Formats: sequence, structure tokens, C-alpha cells
Amino acid sequence: MMTSNSVFTPKALLTTLLLILFSVSSGAQAAVSAASPLQPTSIQNQTAKMVVKQLEQEHYVNMTLDDAVSSRLLDRYIKALDPGKLFFLQSDIDEFQRRRNLLDDELKQGELASGFAIYNRYHKRMTERLKRIIAGLPEMMKNFDFEADEELVIDRDALPWPQNAKTADEIWRKQIKNRVLSLKLSGKKVDDIQTLLLKRYTNQLTRVTQSTSEDVFQYYMNALASLYDPHTDYFSPRISENFQINMSLKLEGIGAVLQADDEYTKVVRLVPAGPADKNGQLQPADRIIAVAEGKSGDFKDVIGWRLDDVVDLIRGPKGTIVKLQVIPAVSQSEEVRKTITIERNEVKLEEQSAQKKMIQVYRDNKIVKVGVISIPAFYLDFEALRRGDPDFRSSTRDTQRLMNELLADGAEGIVIDLRDNGGGSLAEANALTGLFIENGPTVQIRFANAWVKREGKRRSSDYYEGPLLVLINRMSASASEIFAGAIQDYKRGLVIGNQSFGKGTVQSINPLQHGQLKITESKFYRVSGESTQHNGVIPDIEFPAIYDKSLVGESTLDNALAWDTIAPVYHDTYYDLASEIPALRAEHRKRIQKDPDFQFLTEQLVQMDEFRNIKTLSLNEAVRQKQRDERKKLQLVIENKRRVAKGQDPIDKLDDDEIADSEADEPASDEKEADKDRPDPLLVEASHILVDTMPIFQKPQLAKAEKK
Repeated sequence: MMTSNSVFTPKALLTTLLLILFSVSSGAQAAVSAASPLQPTSIQNQTAKMVVKQLEQEHYVNMTLDDAVSSRLLDRYIKALDPGKLFFLQSDIDEFQRRRNLLDDELKQGELASGFAIYNRYHKRMTERLKRIIAGLPEMMKNFDFEADEELVIDRDALPWPQNAKTADEIWRKQIKNRVLSLKLSGKKVDDIQTLLLKRYTNQLTRVTQSTSEDVFQYYMNALASLYDPHTDYFSPRISENFQINMSLKLEGIGAVLQADDEYTKVVRLVPAGPADKNGQLQPADRIIAVAEGKSGDFKDVIGWRLDDVVDLIRGPKGTIVKLQVIPAVSQSEEVRKTITIERNEVKLEEQSAQKKMIQVYRDNKIVKVGVISIPAFYLDFEALRRGDPDFRSSTRDTQRLMNELLADGAEGIVIDLRDNGGGSLAEANALTGLFIENGPTVQIRFANAWVKREGKRRSSDYYEGPLLVLINRMSASASEIFAGAIQDYKRGLVIGNQSFGKGTVQSINPLQHGQLKITESKFYRVSGESTQHNGVIPDIEFPAIYDKSLVGESTLDNALAWDTIAPVYHDTYYDLASEIPALRAEHRKRIQKDPDFQFLTEQLVQMDEFRNIKTLSLNEAVRQKQRDERKKLQLVIENKRRVAKGQDPIDKLDDDEIADSEADEPASDEKEADKDRPDPLLVEASHILVDTMPIFQKPQLAKAEKK
């Protein structure tokens, strides 16, 4: 069982990382036929009762399964099955209303009839729809008029369900017309488009017919679990087995966290130091639309595929090549895509270890050396520790060693880079904080029964007292937020970057008769009494937000637990940073106005924000082409503005890969280091800010003066 000393990374890591990194067993039940609807097994009935009991008795949220929860479960389950409102009809939804207040009573008795009945209706509607599309696609494509002024609503969440089959036909006509237009604009020929779409929908139909009762049970149990919070999940026996392998930290594949997102396979996050992370092109919220094996393999279109089938294509032995076609996160249609080639490899503990570098800042006609320590995860080699190895690896021990080396080499300040650090060991977050404070608590953990546990540095010992800065971004989560929050609360150093993820809950893994239940049991709080949940850590100085907060972060997850506070715990404070922050911000703004890389990033993000806010897509080919040409022109202007500012020659055009990258959520040129010896602009500016703060750290400490 996982204990509260383990800090879990964002939701999909536990449910989908294991799929992309490991082989998946194929012990599925026989597929259902049209004549035999899926039915629950007796062991699933028994497990449902256990899930309900554990949720009611052990979850952090005190919520009894009653009629109100039953009503929410119905809505959640329907949305999980058909998020785009493309398959169910209004008559189906009306029929389901009779079950609205019955699901709680059924589940308490281990009855799954309603859950399976709703799924079987979904299965029927989806099968019928796909068969009609396959039969009618050639004629439909002949009748498309791309000169007509039609629009497609991108997000149908607020729209009503199709009233009847005729209404659904029109919705699907526009959906398919948009896909054909997108493929045309991406350069595909009409005959090839028809072949691709027929194959896509045929594959999707095949996979629908392969549904099993285990699929239904997992959908239904996860719909229930997600009502409590987004990090509570049911693991089937197959997922449970692979989860245990995942915890060994020997991961083979591309190192990407994936989840199903309607018909797409979406990237949730990248494993630090994994092949995709090192490659630098695949980004969170990108959607994978095709996969090819090897450098010369043919692409297989995977839109509409089951997640585990997509995973089977992407995973593979180290040293082999996989190619992905992805739609950048900001793009609303298929015409903007990029191709990424990744060599599969094994992600090892040592590759996720802390790394150092020295940055030289020129200030007042002299060079100031700033030491940077990048920590991709809070790791601890538990096995080496258990066997008494005096040289066991941990993020804290590695950081202390690297910091001593940097200081010996003349570093006058330290930057701790926690960007994209999704968490890890809570003990390591506490120990790392102890390198920078004399002693004191670092985190409070509140359990469901209101008992609060405090952890931190109990004994006074030597610590680094010099200038300190912590750099975070939206993907800094869990243990990263505990460390950054403690440094901020102790006024020990400056925190800069972007609002962090907001993952402030702790999960445990509970065994079931059939599978496992990952359940939220407690919640993290800073020594100030503020939760890290939902709001994360707010930096003292903000950088341009590379990740879109509406797409990435705890606040984007349904039923995320709220931010709140508990009583603060007494703690020392070290430096008067707060009074100096306005002046530091002013210096930062003045400096970046002259920095071509920062200006380029800012202008790119403004353009991406405008693109994300598009609510409809024109189905007029001329209009779509004009919009695409205007985006290319603007991107070229932004790129050449940067080039000229850096003394480089302007270019005449951007190639397709540059266009795709510029529309991605995280431009690789700005966040990833193309050359390890050349720090990225954000890290350079962080070093400048640290130099700005150095006079503050020369003043007498406040810790002793404020003690009562």
C-alpha cells in the first residue's frame, strides 16, 4: 500500500503512464456482439460494494452516496462516455433520467445494471453512427460545398443533445466536413482523404465491438470515484499490475503521460529526463493523431482508437524509433500538425538526478557567478537506503553536493530550478528545505478526521544562508510546491516563474477483491496555513505563462478539492524580501523590454491566446486558408523581429515545422535548452533577478529578531 509519504504527480501519471511505458497484457474478455449486451460479472458486483464502502469511510471528503451524489454520477458518467454530445440522443438522456436517483441504492447493493444499460445504449448509438458514416462517406464528400458560409462549434458542452437522428446527422455532417477541410489544408488529396477517413472510422468501429465488461466497469467506477476528487481512481487488475512496475522507476518507452480525450490521445505531461522530454518537441496538451514505427514506417491514423491500442503502437524496446504526428495544443483543427521522431529508451533514476551549471551575469563592469541546480524530480533510492548503502542517491544529497561544488567554484548565489518537476518523495521535499533553513516545520498534513501532522527539520544544523531563488512553472507540482511554498513562507528566498500546478492532496493505494482503489486521504498545507491545493504557489515575480492555465493544472480538473486554510504554525522568517519585491519587479520589467528572446516569447503567447479563444471554425475553404496565411505572416513578423534584434538576418518564410512549433503550448526553443552550455532566456533572467536580490541577503537576518 502507498503511504502518505509518497507525493503523487498529476492525475494521469498513475493511470496512463504505466500504459505508455510498459507492455500491456492482453487478457481481455471476449468482445460483445450486437445480439449480446455486456453484463457485469459477480466479482465486479462485489467489488462495486467495496469501492462504495472505501469511498464513504476513507476518502478525505466526507461524502455519503445518496440521491444527490447519484444525480451527479449520472451526469458524470454520461459525459465521460460522450463528452462531445455526438452519440446519445435527447430521447436517450430523457430515458436515463428515470435512473437519476437509483444509482446510489444500486451501487450500495453491488448492482451495476444501470451503469451497464447506459453503456450498452452508448455502444449501440456509436456502432450505428459509425456504420452510417462508413456507408455514406463517399457520397457525403461529393456533396460538400467548401464555398458555403458554414461554421462548426468547437466545444459542444453547452449545447443541447441532438433531438433526433436527423439533428445528429447534421452535426456529424459538419464534423466530417471540418475534418475533410482540415486534411485538404494540410496538403492531402481528396482520394487520400476519403481512404484515410474510411480507415479511421472502420478501425474505430472494430474497437467499439471489442468492448468488454471490464471496460464498462472501469468507466463506471471511475465516474463514481471522480465525484470525490480527480485523483481518486479505480485500477483494474491489469492497470494495478503495471502500476506496481511503474513504481520501480525503470521505465521503457518514450516517457510520456497520456490520456484519452474524446477521440484523441492527449499528452498530459512528460517524464523528466525521458526520451520525449530530452527530444523537446512533444508538449503537454498536444494530441497524437498518427503513429509510425521506425524512420521510414507508414503512419497509422489513431484518431478514435482506444488508449491502450495507441499505447501499444507507441511503446517499444529501447533503441528503436517511433514517429508521432501531433496537433499542437493551441490548434483547433487538423490542418496544423507537426511530426516528431523519438528514440525509445529507458528512464533511469540517475538520469532524473539533479544537474548543475554556472551562469555568468555581467553587472557593474564585473562578472557575478550564479549557480543553477535543476531538479527534475524529488527522488530517493529506497532500495539502496534499505540495504544500508552509504552512497544511496537522493535529490537532497545530490543538491547539497552540487551546491558545494558551485560555491567552491565561486558562485555567489543559488537558483533551484523546479520547472516541470511533478513531485516525488515528500521526505525529500522536507530534507531539501532543510538545506536552506536552520530548523522548523516545512509542511502540514491534514487528514479526514481533522488531525494535523507536521513535518520538517527537527534539529538545528548548518544551512546555506546566501542568496536563493526558486524557479517554478505550471508543471511544478506536489513536492515542488511544498518546497517552493516553504522557501516563500520562511522568506528565505524569492520564488519566480508561473503559478504552479496546485496538486495539494495525498493518495494511498487500497487493495480490492478485483483491482485497486487509489483514494485521496489527506491534504497538504504550508506552514502559513494555506493549502497548496488548487491555487498552487503564486510566484513573487511572474514570467510569461508558457503553459495555458485553462488547459493545464489542478484548477482545470473536474471536482478538484478547493483551496482553503488551517491554523498557521510558528516559523522563523529570514529576510525582508516583501518590501523589496516592487523594486525587483520594476527592474525585471525594464530588463525584459530590451531582451529580444523575452519579447519574442511574449508576442508568441499573445498570439496563442487569441488562437485559443476561437469558439467556432469556418467551413469555408477560402476563409480558413486566409486565416492560416494571416497566422503565418504574423509568425514571420515576430520571428524576424527577434532575429534583427539579435543581429541575425531575417528570413523569407517559416517552414511547416516552425509554424507548428510556434503554435504549440510550449515553444521548444524557449523552454528547452538546445545546447546544454547555453541557458534558456528564462534561466538567464532568473539569474539576473537573483543578482538584483543580493543586497537584500547582506542585511541582518530577521529570524532571530522576530522570535518571541
